[in-house]
Amino acid sequence: MLVTMKWHGLACQKGVYFPNNGKDRNCCRSSCCGGYGCSAMKTRRIHVGTCELNVVSVSMNGLTWFGCVRLKLPQMGLQFGSITMRNSLVVSGVVACNESKLVSEDNRQKELIRRGIDQFDKDPLGQKLPPWGIVSDNSELVSNEKEEQYLVESGKDQFDMDSCGQNLPLQQGSDINNEKIVQSPSLLNNRVTFNESRVHFLEETDENELSRRILMLSRSNKIRSALQLLRSMEFSGLQPNRHACNSLLSCLIRHELHEDALRVFEYMKKNEITTGHAYSLILKAVASTKGCDSALDMFTELEAFSREKKDFDVIVYNTMISVCGKEKNWVETERIWRSMKENDYHGTQVTYSLLVSIFVRCGRNELALEAYSEMVQNGLKPREDTLHAVIGACSKKGNWDLALNIFQNMLDHGLKPKLIACNALINLLGKAGEIKLAFKVFKILKSLGHTPDEYTWNALLSGLYRENQHVDALQLFERLKREQNSLLNEHLYNTALMSCQKLGLWDRALQLVWQAEASGLPVSTASYNLAIGACEVARKPEVALEVYEHMVHQKCPPDTFTYLSLIRICIWASLWDEVEEILDQVAPDVSLYNAVIHGMCLRGKTESAKKLYMKMGKSGLKPDRALMLQNLRKNSTKRSRFSTCRR
Repeated sequence: MLVTMKWHGLACQKGVYFPNNGKDRNCCRSSCCGGYGCSAMKTRRIHVGTCELNVVSVSMNGLTWFGCVRLKLPQMGLQFGSITMRNSLVVSGVVACNESKLVSEDNRQKELIRRGIDQFDKDPLGQKLPPWGIVSDNSELVSNEKEEQYLVESGKDQFDMDSCGQNLPLQQGSDINNEKIVQSPSLLNNRVTFNESRVHFLEETDENELSRRILMLSRSNKIRSALQLLRSMEFSGLQPNRHACNSLLSCLIRHELHEDALRVFEYMKKNEITTGHAYSLILKAVASTKGCDSALDMFTELEAFSREKKDFDVIVYNTMISVCGKEKNWVETERIWRSMKENDYHGTQVTYSLLVSIFVRCGRNELALEAYSEMVQNGLKPREDTLHAVIGACSKKGNWDLALNIFQNMLDHGLKPKLIACNALINLLGKAGEIKLAFKVFKILKSLGHTPDEYTWNALLSGLYRENQHVDALQLFERLKREQNSLLNEHLYNTALMSCQKLGLWDRALQLVWQAEASGLPVSTASYNLAIGACEVARKPEVALEVYEHMVHQKCPPDTFTYLSLIRICIWASLWDEVEEILDQVAPDVSLYNAVIHGMCLRGKTESAKKLYMKMGKSGLKPDRALMLQNLRKNSTKRSRFSTCRR
């Protein structure tokens, strides 16, 4: 009998002699295993992992059997588990499968001798069986389409060729169903893992060509084939290039096979073929599956490892900065930034854009401005979104000159600042008292085609109010009503009411309040307080009390500032009954009692002030003793002067 074993072109033939008509069938099994060891393993006899022979053919009495067997193989770099492989019997163009239990002769020879008789005996019908066990005529056989597709893609039809590359004739007359075969359990699983990949002998030994195949398989999402080819290359002592490994790593991560991706990455580390792209891929995968903290731990470890290998690049730092930015972890973002500079890596445009954006979102505007300054010093051109973020940071820090310079540079380079950047700059200039520059930016805003919104108008009105240009503020408000009445809101009304209060325009203030109510806008307590304040400045106590009554009628709750304003104007008008009525209606409040005591002392009602002072003590309130003594001294001084004048 002739035994032929073939693995991608590597073949071994061995003659087997049966002295007793094939009764000593253990000879056949031993010869098959021994032949493999001579042809493929040579002197490597220590077997730890497992692999599969693609084709083993046995010729006897004019019949040819083909099979796939599992044998112990040396431990490889990638940690794979044991695999149960299949045997195939080809008779008359049909492939049938059953489970193989063949192992190495060296470790389990005695066990094979004991079990060989049972496996090679005749079946109940007296038919001779192939060396790989019983093939059931009634088996439920399923087409192995995935393996056939892989064989077609690799260009090697392993089941139709003998060891010399010639087509093997198939025996006719078999009664085995040629439409179905038993499918391997690994092919029934939707997810592909390393434990399901097989090792093949490779006819091609050019590492560049094999790397190209891994690259094409990965791009075509042929994960199983790519893993089998990678494993076969490792077993054969071949090594794929970095580009192929990166492509396979990206493919595994794309299909969420993160554990397999980690194993491939460890293989790359072991063989020192890691790249910055590989680091970035694996760090993003760890961050998405295990969180930012796990990614940071891995980054710290890889950073120490890369100092020796010098295979880190700035893209890896950009990846981790982005990961931390998504979690708004500005502390780790700053640490990675400092570490990058300590390791002599120079940031790119993307690096500084990420830093500025993250620091601005986290409210660390000083760090954002520092990153921008370093970016300019390194000669990098900021992107448009970075410039907008820096203007926002300047508005928070009050750095209006830098913001104005950036705004002007954007215009000089043909960039169109966004409306939000224009509003931030107008508000910043208004707070800095540069109201003329603010209106220049307002004109530029309109020339750029932007339509001013409520934030634009509020920034201008607030700037005019801070500069005590209250008349101009009211005129601008009237202009807003004419041009964009739909933008009017409570804040804009309140800004106009503040100007009315400063000018004592009580009638204009009341008009604004009624207009706001008529337009359906919510009128808050602060708005009514501003109207009452305008009446206080204009010395209109009766009108102030009417506004207060209207406010209560509108179910708008007064606050302490409302009562303080009313008390002050009533004391000025000597409306003591109204003052007492207010104190009776309101819950005891130290601020209100002190205001009344102070007003009474100023109006010469010392006795009433003392009574109210005693009432505060009985009510459990803590009066302002210093204020009371100060007012009593003033009154006593006035009395002594008056008595001296009379004498």
